[in-house]
Amino acid sequence: MKPITLYLAPMEGVTDFVLRDLLTSQGGIDFCTTEFLRVTDKLHPNSVFLRYCPELQTGSKTRSGTPVFVQLLGGQAGPLAENAYRAYQMGAAGVDLNFGCPAKTVNRHDGGATLLKSCDRIFNIISTVRKAVPLEIPVTAKIRLGFDDPSVCLDNAKAAEDAGASHLTIHCRTKMDGYKPPAHWNWIPKIKEKVKTIPIVANGDIFTVNDFIHCRQETGCDRFMIGRGIMSDPFLFNKIRSHLAMEERIQNHATESMAQEIQNEWRVSSEVMQTFFDRSSDYINGYFATSRTKQWLKGLALRSKEAKILFDEIKVIKNPTEFRARLNQSL
Repeated sequence: MKPITLYLAPMEGVTDFVLRDLLTSQGGIDFCTTEFLRVTDKLHPNSVFLRYCPELQTGSKTRSGTPVFVQLLGGQAGPLAENAYRAYQMGAAGVDLNFGCPAKTVNRHDGGATLLKSCDRIFNIISTVRKAVPLEIPVTAKIRLGFDDPSVCLDNAKAAEDAGASHLTIHCRTKMDGYKPPAHWNWIPKIKEKVKTIPIVANGDIFTVNDFIHCRQETGCDRFMIGRGIMSDPFLFNKIRSHLAMEERIQNHATESMAQEIQNEWRVSSEVMQTFFDRSSDYINGYFATSRTKQWLKGLALRSKEAKILFDEIKVIKNPTEFRARLNQSL
């Protein structure tokens, strides 16, 4: 099972520097993303980047060491690429592109979820930004299922992949859904059938550990972004980590128990083989017993590693006394 990666979602007016610093200090969060920096047709000065992402002064990490990506929002590929390059120059750990903001003001000004109406524009923006910064700097994207039609998520996700996105976060609602429950996690497996080369991050309606469990089961994802859930439970990330640690302990215990069970099962099987050999010898003779025991042992070897090892060693033995002696050694 792949390790689970947890992201703190960028929420306008919520996940600012102070909240990022506080939440990451508690542990459990692998990555953060800033609130979106609106890009029109201008290159922002360093002071603006620092206002949104003070962590650029500390290696693009929170004080507890969690990497922080700079999120950009806009509709023009060129200016977005220029600002992405500046973020890189200032040391950003990564650049995230916002195609999901449902705010009416943002959408009226050609930003956020309105771009979901055109997979060509999504491709153009991501590919232009990707070319503007070195390959070692992740360029990620966050989308919704669509503006009003969720089925467009398939083409939009493929456009993000083809454009070179490092990973893609899916908020499992359309723009028109807003934040109305439920999040439609069932779209993610459909997206994953079409998008094969980049990781998919599941986002939406993870408010409890049980929500996380159900989301993982339904989506098959190993990456999750959580936003509003931390407003009702600031310890949610650590609760999920505790659950995962418990799962691992149970799995390890189950694996050890299974190994012990298999070992015990083989010991019993080996004893049965010896009894079978002895009774077959009494019934017919040693050569008959050797042949029949080999036959049974060959069947056991289909599911038992120990049986296969023993069968490979003794399948060429014809002398009953020598054969019986090797069976004794198997115990």
